[in-house]
Amino acid sequence: MHNNEGVYQYFIDNTERLTEEWYKNLTKNDPKGVYASTDSYAIETIKKQNNDFHHRLAGQFIKDKEEFLEDIKEWIFKIATDQAHLDTPIHFIIREFIRTREQYFQLIEEYATKHHVGQERVIEWSHGVVKVLDEIILKYTEEHHNYSNRQLVAQQEMINELSSPVISLSNSRALLPLVGDIDTARAASILENSIKQCAEKRVSRLFIDLSGVVIIDTMVAHQIFQLINGLSLIGVKTTLSGIRPEIATTAIQLGLSFTDISIASTLSKAIEQDGNLKK
Repeated sequence: MHNNEGVYQYFIDNTERLTEEWYKNLTKNDPKGVYASTDSYAIETIKKQNNDFHHRLAGQFIKDKEEFLEDIKEWIFKIATDQAHLDTPIHFIIREFIRTREQYFQLIEEYATKHHVGQERVIEWSHGVVKVLDEIILKYTEEHHNYSNRQLVAQQEMINELSSPVISLSNSRALLPLVGDIDTARAASILENSIKQCAEKRVSRLFIDLSGVVIIDTMVAHQIFQLINGLSLIGVKTTLSGIRPEIATTAIQLGLSFTDISIASTLSKAIEQDGNLKK
């Protein structure tokens, strides 16, 4: 334990040196990412993050495993969800973990030489560093992946919402123009968002224009008909326009009925027909 406390203190005493040497030898020609920044504030930030890592990792020599892992996990989560690191290719970050591991090996050898520590203890400490850093790298990549996925999901939900806007035409009439490919996930989003927007805007007539949709599979066609049924439950009448022959064929194959649905060949005709009905 005495030796462990000694090597722990040696790490703590040399954290500044570790950080400065790490940054000095850092590859500065990365095309992008946190390590490529020339901004003084960004540089100081990554140095502080690196120094904090050294302080926390030194704890492996004197803390029990559970306490140590809890402390290092806090650092991992903070860095893995930091935008500058999220914008950095993951292989650049793993490269720096590997470089840091080599620094630790050298520091252990330094301490062992100065204090006449046996090779058996040096091997033990070095193996401990390898094991801990392997766990940290795995945990970091997991957190980085999970956070990136959550961001992508949130962005996709926003895109889906923005790509299916209910546009008010008058006090009670609105338009839902659908454009591009519609997969099952986007169709479900359209169903949810359109009903919500129609209720908020107090729409009584919704024109759903499909002229910008090239192809719809059976699941998506079913979702559109569910949308029409859902809208009818809140008192919204719908008119479909711009139905392509392929979409009509898919609906027929599904056995979906157009009997109670208002249909027009184009959006302009749909709006015109609705205006004539009100006269």
